Amino acid sequence: MLAEDIIVRPIITEKSNDAMQEGKYTFEVNKNATKVEIANAVEKLFEVKVLKVNTISVKGKKKRVGYHQGETSAWKKAIVTIDTNPGDSTYLGKGGKEVKASKKYKDSIDEFMGA
Repeated sequence: MLAEDIIVRPIITEKSNDAMQEGKYTFEVNKNATKVEIANAVEKLFEVKVLKVNTISVKGKKKRVGYHQGETSAWKKAIVTIDTNPGDSTYLGKGGKEVKASKKYKDSIDEFMGA
């Protein structure tokens, strides 16, 4: 699946706006997407470092219009926690030398609110 097919749209509510201060962003995702696919899609689309992904399957609600009764569609929600303080990581390379690996990650998702 492509990254654009996995992330359907952002969820913007009061609760999700408050969680953005902690680095948690909420998305509606494809029902068949796994946590690993969601994390890779967010990292690819928004160039951020994903720390954790929590998913929730939301069942459809029963709706009624006059005599007719039906259900809304079921969907899947993902709460993605990103690294708000990305730093350089060091590891031991050949010969025991310390090597710094620095990737250019953002500390927030600017496109989330349409900015």
